[in-house]
Amino acid sequence: MISHQSGSGGIAPRPAPSLILPREQGREGWRQSGEREESAQQNGEGELTAGAASSDIRQGDWVERRLPARLQPYARLARLDRPIGTWLLLFPGWWGIALASQRGPDPILLMLFAIGAVAMRGAGCTLNDIADRDYDGQVARTRLRPLPSGAVSVRQAVIFLLLQLTIGAAVLFSLNRITVLLGAAVLVFIGTYPFMKRITYWPQVFLGLNFNWGALIGWTAVSGALGWPSLLLYIGGVFWTLGYDTIYAHQDKEDDIRIGVKSSAIALGVHTRPWLFAFYGAAVLLWSAAGHAAALGAMFWVGLAAAAAQLAWQAGRVATEDPADCLRKFRSNRAVGWLLLAGAVAGHLA
Repeated sequence: MISHQSGSGGIAPRPAPSLILPREQGREGWRQSGEREESAQQNGEGELTAGAASSDIRQGDWVERRLPARLQPYARLARLDRPIGTWLLLFPGWWGIALASQRGPDPILLMLFAIGAVAMRGAGCTLNDIADRDYDGQVARTRLRPLPSGAVSVRQAVIFLLLQLTIGAAVLFSLNRITVLLGAAVLVFIGTYPFMKRITYWPQVFLGLNFNWGALIGWTAVSGALGWPSLLLYIGGVFWTLGYDTIYAHQDKEDDIRIGVKSSAIALGVHTRPWLFAFYGAAVLLWSAAGHAAALGAMFWVGLAAAAAQLAWQAGRVATEDPADCLRKFRSNRAVGWLLLAGAVAGHLA
C-alpha cells in the first residue's frame, strides 16, 4: 500500500536531490529537523525513545494483545493493524459495483471484493516491505517494521506474499472472464509500484493506477464489459489517490530527502495546498462525469457534494509540516469513500 520508506545499512546518506519547485522555507525546515534527528542519534537511549514514539507500529495494540507472538509480524506485514489502506483499496471496487448495479449491489460480490482487498493490500504491503527493506531502517516511522527489525526473514516474507496472492487469485477466479483478465493485468502495477520512488517524484500516480483498478473490475464483475462510467470513475480515483497520498508522503519527507527517495510531497513542497485543490477538483469533476454517464439520480449528487466538501476541508486545513495532522487528514478519506458509495447506491433509486 501506501508507503514512503527509507533504508538501513548499505545506503550512504546523500545530499538532498534537486527539487522541482522552489521552496526555501520547506528546505530550511527539513534541514533543522534533520539536525534534531542527528542529535538524537548521538544519544543511543534518546534514539530508541524517539524511534518508538514516531514508529507507525503502536505498542500495546490489538495485534500484541490478541495474536500469538509468532503471528504478530505477519499481521503487521499485511497492515492488519492499520486498515485505512484496505478501505482505500476497497472503495473503488465497491463504487464500480454500485455504479453498475441498477437494483442495488450484490452483498456476496461486495464481500468477495472485501476479502480480495484485504489479501491484495496485504500482498502489496509485503512486496513493498521486501523491496524497501534496505531503506526502512533509516526512517523513524518504518524502522520497527518486521523486516528491518528482524522479526521475519525475507524468505518468510516471500512465502507469506505467495499465500496472500493465492487468496486474491481465488477471489478473482470466481468472477467472470473479462474481470479475471483485468485482475491479472493489474499485477504489472502491483509489481512495479514499490520501485517508482527510486526513479520519479510521482510514485503517487502509480499508486493511484494500482489502488483504483477496482473501479474497472467492480464494473465488469456486474456488467461483463468495460464502460465509460467505470473509466471516468477510475481516472477520478487516480487523482483522489494523488491527493491523499501526497498528504501521506509529507510525513516522511525529511527522511526521504536524506536518503534520496522521491515523492510528490518533495516535488511540491510548500506549494502542496493549491495542488491538492487541483487534484481533488479533478477527481470530483471526473466522478461527476461518471455519475452522469451512468444516468444516476439526484441522491448521487448529494453524496458527491458531501464528498467534495470533505476533500475541500482536507486540502484547506492540512498542516503539511505536522506529521500527525497529515495522518489524520489521510485517514479521513474513509469518509469520502462511504459518501461516494452511498451516493452511487442511492443514485439508482432517486
